[in-house]
Amino acid sequence: MKAAAQLTAAAIVLFARLITAVRGIWQGTEPVPRQRIYFANHVSHGDFILVWTVLPAQMRRRTRPVAGSDYWLKGKLKTFIGRDVFNAVLIDRDRTTRDRDPIETMTEALDGGASLILFPEGTRNTTDAPLLPFKAGLYNLAAARPEIDLVPAWIENLNRVMPKGEIVPIPVICTVTFGATMHLAPGEDKDAFIARAEAALLSLSEQHGAAA
Repeated sequence: MKAAAQLTAAAIVLFARLITAVRGIWQGTEPVPRQRIYFANHVSHGDFILVWTVLPAQMRRRTRPVAGSDYWLKGKLKTFIGRDVFNAVLIDRDRTTRDRDPIETMTEALDGGASLILFPEGTRNTTDAPLLPFKAGLYNLAAARPEIDLVPAWIENLNRVMPKGEIVPIPVICTVTFGATMHLAPGEDKDAFIARAEAALLSLSEQHGAAA
């Protein structure tokens, strides 16, 4: 199973590069093998694949996406990809059915040495707004493990690769832009931190940069 997962991972990375020609832009930080929490905008189920793809191989192996178990545990293929290929940290997003705090699950992964890819909006953004309001998860992680770097990552154009309702991807050049690391400041409250994190992510958007 491990060999099959490794071959599938290589095939997914190759496919992502062929369809999107994705490149990582390191702006304010470097791709060094430090433990990090990458937080990104969320417009597609393929978002974490692009972030994962542009990481150097040695970093990719230690980086786990945080994803909804309601999606990635549906069917044998999705389960194989989510659990075996990407080693995703799978979260039950339904408060009525989950038996564990998602923050506890994520901090356990961090304590095991993993870096994480997180989507603070909590769900895919299908609106015209550049970002949905962040949920509290990023703040709670930053408070629980304040020593770990938080790195904003803006994914550009992936929503054009697979528009809603389409089943065949459209080749479009995509980028993942990584910003400067940040941490929860001493005494910083949740609202102030979330506003700062949202602003850090938006500052990496091409549209935002063109308007600035």
